[in-house]
Amino acid sequence: MTSVPNVTLTAGNSTIDIPQLGFGVWQVSDDEATTAVTTALEVGYRSIDTARIYENEDGVGRALASTDVSRDEIFLTTKVWNDDQGYDSTLRAFEASAKRLGQDYVDLYLIHWPTPAKDAYVDTWKALLQLRADGRIRAAGVCNFQPAHLQRLIDETGEAPAINQVELHPRLQQAELRAFHARHGIVTEAWSPLAQGGDLLKDDTITGIARKHARTPAQVILRWHLQVGNVVIPKSVTPSRISENFDVFGFDLDAEDLAAIAGLDRAGRIGPDPDEFNVGA
Repeated sequence: MTSVPNVTLTAGNSTIDIPQLGFGVWQVSDDEATTAVTTALEVGYRSIDTARIYENEDGVGRALASTDVSRDEIFLTTKVWNDDQGYDSTLRAFEASAKRLGQDYVDLYLIHWPTPAKDAYVDTWKALLQLRADGRIRAAGVCNFQPAHLQRLIDETGEAPAINQVELHPRLQQAELRAFHARHGIVTEAWSPLAQGGDLLKDDTITGIARKHARTPAQVILRWHLQVGNVVIPKSVTPSRISENFDVFGFDLDAEDLAAIAGLDRAGRIGPDPDEFNVGA
């Protein structure tokens, strides 16, 4: 079985490892999630990423309950949604997620969005730190936080998130945010790593590199993420694609390839702007 490299997360006074390549289940139905996660674990994925708002934690939990892979080999992530932000409500939301997942603990718990209009993400962050202190989560992090949001957490609590999961792909490379992460020891994790497929997978630069290495465009993009240091969580419900996305360790992009992909950055955001996204506030 292919060995996926780990990335080290700083979690308070300890460190834990997260597989650099994981499996996401955004926009996957609850029933499909059970089958997809089961397939992913069989292929070799050991990191599974879900969220309360995905409405498939039950399905992920069923896959975890039925797999032969031991729990201590699996890195499980879920997230608190915007309408549950706040100290006490976050603690309750976590308990509900853990129950749906059928788990006593979660490896990584994330604040899904900063939701600026609600202005509760600092209290939510304090709840995550309490959950970690109580042994219910191993590491605490965030999603979609901009440098100003991250700096506020650091200033008000003295601790940076272990990881920030953000939209990131060749057309939105997030150089400024990644530089902030590097200065503060925050790991960068990419959602929509393939820019939801479509045009990017047909881009002449990407397809040219794919032909050069006898790989698919998706494999080239995922390999790029790994080589620039991102944690990445592609999703699919198609078994062949789940396997294809895992098969990205038998080749390397060279300096010419990396430079060409760097030139694709267009600040082309597909998802919402974190400074403006206030659904559930």
